[in-house]
Amino acid sequence: MKRKFTLRFDVDTNRWILRNDQTQKTVKAFDSKEGGTKAGVLRKVLGRQGGTVVIRTKTGTLDEERNFPREG
Repeated sequence: MKRKFTLRFDVDTNRWILRNDQTQKTVKAFDSKEGGTKAGVLRKVLGRQGGTVVIRTKTGTLDEERNFPREG
């Protein structure tokens, strides 16, 4: 089963939070959405296991979904 994560803005901390959807644990926090989505950042954070990342807008609506396949 592929791991699932969500990147969304947290108003309490004023940061973008990447959270594991199953455990609800924060994996990484970013100062900006661009910092969390720039080339290679999500792939590096998810590591070899990969997964799916749902990216939300600052208002919470769906922006995009990115899949990172398991590296061989």
